[in-house]
Amino acid sequence: MSMTYDPWDPRDAPTGLAPAPPEHPQPEFHSPVQEHRGPLRRLGGGIVGGGLLALKFLGQFAILFKFKFLFTFAITVGAYALFWGWWFGLGFAVLLLVHELGHVLWLKREGITSTMPVFIPFMGAFVAMKEMPKNAYVEAKVGLAGPVLGTAGALAVLIWAEETNSNLLRALAYIGFLLNLFNLIPIVPLDGGRAISALHPAFWFAGLFALAILFFKYESPILLIVLLFCCYELYRRWSRRNMPGFDEYHSVTVPQRIGIAAVYLGLVVLLVAGMHAAYVPRPS
Repeated sequence: MSMTYDPWDPRDAPTGLAPAPPEHPQPEFHSPVQEHRGPLRRLGGGIVGGGLLALKFLGQFAILFKFKFLFTFAITVGAYALFWGWWFGLGFAVLLLVHELGHVLWLKREGITSTMPVFIPFMGAFVAMKEMPKNAYVEAKVGLAGPVLGTAGALAVLIWAEETNSNLLRALAYIGFLLNLFNLIPIVPLDGGRAISALHPAFWFAGLFALAILFFKYESPILLIVLLFCCYELYRRWSRRNMPGFDEYHSVTVPQRIGIAAVYLGLVVLLVAGMHAAYVPRPS
């Protein structure tokens, strides 16, 4: 999971692609949503605040490695290696890095300054940006850039696997395709939710339903954490749909919608085909 931020409220960015504080004080704006904080919002805010505090604590140790992304990358490799071995752990972390670099490169293309990725073991990674995208179309392109480059990375690993006849590389390619396909679920803060917001934010509810089905099928604790966070993010954004600037931010032309939809659906088809090609049956 990557890039969590509120694209039309620069004061409220829990994690991920979060804008830096402005250099000069801005006039205070009182949101009616924030003045009446319900239990769900307080709980979500506490979770996000705790997560940011933990990342800040870890960041102090990252100074020893000069770059936070190198420190968190090494921690992530070690965490995955405990379960699947060093080579698989390293390969999986590299595939995550390739995915996140897609966001970084497209942000640079859009003229938006960002940091290098910061990794969270078993939860993914995120990048932080210094300013907001100007509209939902730009956000959608930034969101899709990660799965596009990530898919290319997994495809390169699959070609390598076929050349060397390596089941380890096939497994890495398979998990790479799966990782990018999961990120295309149309629910914020996943990449698919950012892409689909350029079509209509109402599609987020379909993504939440799909994510809930995955959780009840596999009963994964990680899926539960992602589901709860997505519920909070959806509530946070949807409750502000009537605020000034929301409609303007999501004003996307028909050709732009068609382009985003074509890339999104094309990625889904390609990723499913890639998973099928990389799948290695268990020995009987």
